Amino acid sequence: MKKNRVVLVLVALLLISLPVFAGGSQEEAVAETENSAFKVAFVYIGIPGDLGWTFEHDRGRLAAVKALGDKIETAYVENVPEGPDATRVIRQFAQKGFNMIFTTSFGYMDPTLEVAAEYPDVVFEHCSGYKTSDNTANYFGRIYQSRYLSGMVAGSATKSNVIGYVGAFPIPEVVRGINAFTIGVLKTNPKAVVKVVWTNTWYDPVKEREAAVALLDSGADVIAQHQDTTEPQKAAQERGLYSIGYHSDMAGFVGDSVLVSAMWEFGPFYTERIEAAMNGSWKSQSYWGGLADGIVKLSDFSPLVSEDVKKLVLAEKKKIESGSWDVFNGPVMNQSGKTVIAAGSVPADGDLLGMSYFVKGVVGTVNQ
Repeated sequence: MKKNRVVLVLVALLLISLPVFAGGSQEEAVAETENSAFKVAFVYIGIPGDLGWTFEHDRGRLAAVKALGDKIETAYVENVPEGPDATRVIRQFAQKGFNMIFTTSFGYMDPTLEVAAEYPDVVFEHCSGYKTSDNTANYFGRIYQSRYLSGMVAGSATKSNVIGYVGAFPIPEVVRGINAFTIGVLKTNPKAVVKVVWTNTWYDPVKEREAAVALLDSGADVIAQHQDTTEPQKAAQERGLYSIGYHSDMAGFVGDSVLVSAMWEFGPFYTERIEAAMNGSWKSQSYWGGLADGIVKLSDFSPLVSEDVKKLVLAEKKKIESGSWDVFNGPVMNQSGKTVIAAGSVPADGDLLGMSYFVKGVVGTVNQ
């Protein structure tokens, strides 16, 4: 495990030092290319060096490059704000002859569709949205499954029975993750609560740290998050307390105080979709894979997690992977104790994708 974490740190340092073609300014990255390789572009909300969300997308890009070799040529633009800037960058990639464009943040959904309508011969894939067109697909993973498992670890670790959760925006994706995490917490510790603080940003190391510190000051002794950097985990470590990682195996960058991480694994998906676009078999779709597909994962456990907790978590993981049970199968109650998913009921994906309420055990509000 220690060796793997050292490797992750070295990979992170390598990503930060990538050549200008792979990143740099928006104008530098969206460069005209001259060879005959299939050209694939990525639009990033943060930087690969965030060690979180963008790091994992770029790790997926590099995996596709390794798998497909000189058949493809890739480029990316980092730190692209959601809104008009995203539209401009996506359009520039299309204008410069890129064959396929991946846009990797929720707020890129409408800009992606706008440019896709202008360039019907270009293939677009948008991450975490819900809209499609003839040449636009969307993709995401059931990260809530990994969230649930990591919540079980958090519930077993807290002594104050208060777990802090740093949330980005109160949208269904984030709310669903908080709820799944909380259901996992209550599985191992029915007395615990999950206290939520919103930052209203995906990527802001300063705000993420400040929110984590506020939660720690309020009595939380374990910190979880839906943010893009390791700052909440570092804040917990500095207090001698625990955290749960997200996006990457954050123990590789912070240490054993990160008890476990809910992770992404985009490489196989990116490779498969690029190959499909290259050979003409690509079709628009709404993809939402889970633990069984491998697009979402659970990291190795910290040595601080007991063997009994590991066995319990892995048994639940096996149950989810088998398809015999999923996190939001009823009964599920909301904060006020009202049953929102009846016993024996299996919610439709549409209901999960539109989730706008907190479950029992969450302290906070989805309204700001």
